[in-house]
This record gives sequence, structure tokens and C-alpha cells, in this order.
Amino acid sequence: MHIFNTPAFSRSHRNENTNLRNSPVLDNVKPKLSGTEGKATARALATQGHEVVLVGRNPAKTEEVARQIGARGVLVGDLSELREVRRVADEFRDRYGRLDVLINNAGAMFQERRETAEGLEMTWALNHLSPFVLTHELMSLLLVTPQARVITLSSMMHGMGRIRFDDPEFRRGGYNGWAAYAQSKLANILFARELARRGGGLHSYALHPGVVATSFSSTLAGPIGQTYKVVDRFSVTPEVGAQTSVYLASTTDPLPNGGYFVSSKPAPASARALDDGAAARLWALSDKYLANIPASSSPTWPEILREVHDLTHDTECG
Repeated sequence: MHIFNTPAFSRSHRNENTNLRNSPVLDNVKPKLSGTEGKATARALATQGHEVVLVGRNPAKTEEVARQIGARGVLVGDLSELREVRRVADEFRDRYGRLDVLINNAGAMFQERRETAEGLEMTWALNHLSPFVLTHELMSLLLVTPQARVITLSSMMHGMGRIRFDDPEFRRGGYNGWAAYAQSKLANILFARELARRGGGLHSYALHPGVVATSFSSTLAGPIGQTYKVVDRFSVTPEVGAQTSVYLASTTDPLPNGGYFVSSKPAPASARALDDGAAARLWALSDKYLANIPASSSPTWPEILREVHDLTHDTECG
């Protein structure tokens, strides 16, 4: 099975039965950190026999992490920049040509408002737009793979979030790091649910990994950063935090499509996360960002669905 874990990808060869071992997986990790949930996810999946492809900004560090965990390969790119996300997806399609599992695992929290090189608010770009664009760009691979799945990491913080549809990037002022982060985590669940609703045979899940002890607080200064350092002392290890992602990527158990999971089990999400109208509205808003990325050879969503329908019809007729 091929697995793409962002910032790491994972990939492996799928058998004709429901066994997912040795299928391609794409997994996003943060290779600059010595121990993260994303890295632990990639390591566990590689140990199970999946071909894992990692994505990172630093070539040398990403290669080193790949060597440590036995990943199939690496792709280099800054996932906070949407044109880079599109380029990484193009490279993955050209190099591997198959994807069974995409794990949208990249994310961060920023105490002060920051913008990407493309002029987008960093939290919105990295935590929501990046997985939205990456998933869109890889749909042509996912939709032709039986039992393909997209796994998007959210957080229990989604319950404190609301989507600022008129100003998701806090351009009108009033930026708050917690509010921006909670909004992005709510967006992750809405995206996962809407992706499942749009069909095509794709399975889409969101999850809360638990309060994981990582270097997440390295992006935060002052009292908030100090608070996270204290919280880290009582947090679960990255290996424990990775368990739900690994379960969703590899299980053959029947699962509710579009579901939200905690500790490898379906869990209730907030009322805002279950708002179908908000999910559709968020998709439309995200599509507008997609339209502003430099042109790519990747097909549009309707074109992808038509292609999958044609391929399926040709197979049935043959």
C-alpha cells in the first residue's frame, strides 16, 4: 500500500483482497523535530510493510528521517505554500503513480499572525488549505484505488472553533493564535466530512491524536509556550498519539465514512463540525483559493469523477 503522510508520504502494494499491507501511503511529518506524531505514524506504517513516502522542507533532514524509519522515498517542499503543494503532488503522481492512503498530518499554531510567501495567513494555509489542495491534486490516484482513504488530523480544539467565512485569515484584525488554530481544526473535520459526502468510493476520516508530547511549543513564545511545555509533561508519547492514524490507515474494519475518531474509536464531534451547510460552504470557499494557484496539469474535480466513471464503465463492459 502506498501511504502519503504529510509532511510524509507512504506507499505500499495492495493485494487483491482487503489486506492493506504493502500499499502506498503518503504521510506528512515534521522531520526537523526529533520525535513527532507524524514521524511515529510513518515509522509504524513502514514497520507494517507499507511503502511510506515522506515530505519535508529540508532535503538532508527528510532523507535522514526516511533512512531511520525505512521509508520508500522523500519529496521536498514547503506545504505552507500552495504552489509547492501542487508541485509536490505532481511529483508524487509522476514518480509513483498509485496512492492508497493520504495522511494529512502537517500543522502548527502561531502566536502572532504570520503570512506565507504567497501572502496567506500561515495557520489557515498550512493547517487547512494545504491538505485541501494536496487531496484535490491527488484525487486522480485515490479515486481509482479500491478502498483508498484520506486521513486528516484535527484536534479536540475544534470544539472551540468557528469558521470566519468573511475573514478566515484575520485580515481585518483581532488575530488570536488559539482562535486561528481552533478554526483550522474545525475546518479539518468539515473538510473530511464533505470529502466523504462527495463520494467516488473514497473513505475520509478525521481524528484527534490526543495531547501529544512534541516540540509543538517551539513555535510559541511567552506564557503560551511555557504552558505548552508544562502540558507536554503530562502528554502521551508520539507513538501513542500515532495509534489512531495507524489504525485508520491499515484497518479492514468497517468504519463510518466521514467519521471523527479518538483513541481508534468513533467519537462525537461538535455541533459546528456536524453542520453540512458549513461543510459545503467551506469547500466552496477553499475552491476559490485553489483557483488562484498557478496552473497545473491536474484535472478538476468534475473531470476526475468523469474519468473514474469512464474507467469503471469500460472495465464493466470489458
